[in-house]
Amino acid sequence: MFSMAVGALRKPRFVASAALVAALASGAGVAAAAVAAPAAQASVTQSAAASGYGGSRAGNAALNWAERHAAGCWYAYGGSSCSRGYDCSGLVMAAFGHGAGIWLPHSTYAMLGSRHLHRIPLSQARRGDLMFYGSGHVEIDTVWYHQTFGAHDWGQRIGWAKWGPWWSPTAAYRVW
Repeated sequence: MFSMAVGALRKPRFVASAALVAALASGAGVAAAAVAAPAAQASVTQSAAASGYGGSRAGNAALNWAERHAAGCWYAYGGSSCSRGYDCSGLVMAAFGHGAGIWLPHSTYAMLGSRHLHRIPLSQARRGDLMFYGSGHVEIDTVWYHQTFGAHDWGQRIGWAKWGPWWSPTAAYRVW
């Protein structure tokens, strides 16, 4: 009798899980997943749920723009264009401005006070989220493990860099 009761309790969970898997596998999108499992979507914002890689639409658009237009340009302190070069905040400012229409300040310190930045745990950072290294350096998170896109240092080109135990982000922010 007890095993029948346990089986009856498990069945609704299995059916709900199967419905969620079927909705996601069929490509029905976020709306179907939200119908199948509303509790799973409860803490995710609309812009974050709608992006393909988990971050915000703005972050994904900014990273797409940066990878297409800034990769290979030179680093230059205070720069915000490929012709002059980019510094870390100049690249982020240009990427979000041109790619997503959100103009952030050209200073990491000022960015941290922007109403468009929303702090998230580092473990929840996704593609397009901003990764701050202290308060003086910022890069854009990618889909690759421990890798960001940004303007790194003098004499280097704009591009991708791995971070590790000696150089790693201290805070993550989602932009919307």
